[in-house]
Amino acid sequence: MNPSRQFLRFALIGGLGFFVDTGALYLLHEIGLNLYIARFFSFTTAASFTWLGNRYYTFESGPALKCSISKEWFRYVVAMGAGGLLNYAVFAALVALYSGFRQDPWMAVAAGTAAGMLLNFVLARRILLYSSV
Repeated sequence: MNPSRQFLRFALIGGLGFFVDTGALYLLHEIGLNLYIARFFSFTTAASFTWLGNRYYTFESGPALKCSISKEWFRYVVAMGAGGLLNYAVFAALVALYSGFRQDPWMAVAAGTAAGMLLNFVLARRILLYSSV
């Protein structure tokens, strides 16, 4: 599959991941976690969700597993951590600096997601298509 089509699929899965991330963030914040701690857990939840979507839909690498599934998941989540750091930095800065983002944190999640998306695409493509043992 060509990279342009993969990127569109990646963006679709990422969009769905955004809703998973935001939903988990609001749920965790509602039960008492502060926004910064809740975001760490919501990002991890969304990264696991997007791993499944990207593995089976975006890169269609499910049947051609090149390493154990747990190793692939771990490598994916660690790699997404690079984009996740950028994502989280944008989120944290907006929440810290602007009250509007504290009141409606989904906007900060969206800004962070956009900031990390391209880096995460390159890393996900590398892991899910070209990983070896």
